[in-house]
Amino acid sequence: MYEVNIYEQVAKNIKKYRKLAGMTQAELAEAIGVSHEFLRRIESKKGKKTFSFQTVWNISQALNVSLDQLVEIDIDEFKTMS
Repeated sequence: MYEVNIYEQVAKNIKKYRKLAGMTQAELAEAIGVSHEFLRRIESKKGKKTFSFQTVWNISQALNVSLDQLVEIDIDEFKTMS
């Protein structure tokens, strides 16, 4: 079994799908009604990550991706870290 920090994984996926959608952090933040700073903190590799399921849902809708895609875990990535 692999230990996964779900907040970090979701943050990584948000950034990935935001870039694929061609959106800036500011554009996504505006689309979901949060500050650019809040979204920047969500995507940041540093610091404590706290965001609600509602926020993840809103992001999935704005990026036109499923919740599954935002919580997807790349097991191969964890295997190489072991």
